[in-house]
Amino acid sequence: MRILVLGGTIFVGYAVAAEGSRRGHDVVCAARGESGAVPDGATLVKVDRDAEDGLAPLAGETFDAVVDVSPLSYPWVRRALEAFGDAGHWTFVSTINVYADNETPGQTPATGPLVPALEEHATRDEMMARGEDGVLLYGGIKVASENAVLAAMGDRAFVVRPGLITGSWDRSDRFGYWPGRFARGGTVLVPDTTSPIQTIDVKDFARWIVDAAEQGTSGTYDAVGPRRPTLEMIEEIASVTGFDGDIVRAAPEWLTSEGVNPWSGPKSLPLWLPPGYEGLKSHDPAPSIAAGLRFAPFADAVLDALAREKDLGLDRERKAGLSPAEEKELLAKL
Repeated sequence: MRILVLGGTIFVGYAVAAEGSRRGHDVVCAARGESGAVPDGATLVKVDRDAEDGLAPLAGETFDAVVDVSPLSYPWVRRALEAFGDAGHWTFVSTINVYADNETPGQTPATGPLVPALEEHATRDEMMARGEDGVLLYGGIKVASENAVLAAMGDRAFVVRPGLITGSWDRSDRFGYWPGRFARGGTVLVPDTTSPIQTIDVKDFARWIVDAAEQGTSGTYDAVGPRRPTLEMIEEIASVTGFDGDIVRAAPEWLTSEGVNPWSGPKSLPLWLPPGYEGLKSHDPAPSIAAGLRFAPFADAVLDALAREKDLGLDRERKAGLSPAEEKELLAKL
C-alpha cells in the first residue's frame, strides 16, 4: 500500500509511519520537517498546512490510505480532504475530549454526547492560554474535523478518539513522570485515589491504525485500553521498574489544598483527576476491541517510557510532575 501520513515526525504520526514502513508499505510523511526526522523507510515531503496551497508539493500524488493527525485545525483537515479524498481509506486521529460528559463512566461513540463543533484553526499556545475553554476549543475543532471526514469519506472513514497515549516518543511527561520517578528511588509521593484510568500505548495505537488501513475498517471508535484504578496502575509502574523504596499515599483533597495540580503541568502529580472527571478516563473499550484493537503487556509501555526518561535524564527539569524539592517539602508535611 501507499500510505500518506499527514505528520509523521512526532509521537502518533511517527509511530504510524514506523509501523507502516516496518510492514513494507510505501509511506510518505507530509510535514514541515521541523520537529524531527521521519522513521527509517519513510519519505518526507515538506509541506506547510497553514497555507491554502501548502499541500502543493504533493499535487498529482495518489494514495491507498491517508492518516491525518491534525491537532487543532479544521482548515487543515478540509484542505487535505479536498486534495486526497479519492484515497481508499482515511484515518482521522481525534481525541476523547470531543465528549461533553466527563462524569459518566462507560460511554462509547454511540452513547456519548459531543461538544459543539468549531470550524476553526488554533495553536497549542492559544489553547493552553484559554484554560477550561481551551479544552472545549480543542474538542470542538476535532468534532468539526470528524464531521468533515465522515461526510467526505463515508464508509472509508476510520475516526479514532484516543485518551491518554503512553510509550515511546511521548513529549508530555505525564506518564513518563512515574517510571522516571520510581527509577530515582527514595520515598515517592503518590495520589491515593481509586478513580479509574485507561491508557493506550502508542505502538498498539499505531498497529491498529495500520491494520485498519489494510483491512478497510471504518467507523468511529474510542482508542482506549482497559479501565482500572489510578493508584493500582501507578503501583504496577513501580513494580515494573523494580522500585524498592517507600510509597507514601496522599488524599487528593490534601494534595489540592497544598497546591498540587492534577493530571499534568508544573507542580503536579500526573494522571489523577479531581471528582467530576470519572467518565473522562473510563470509556468502554469493548467496541474498539471488537474492531481489532489489541494490547501489548502494560510493562512494555512502562519500559519504553523508562528508556526514554533515562535518555533524557532522570534529573532533568520536566513539563509535568513534582520537582525533588517540591516532593520533599510535601512529604515533610505528611
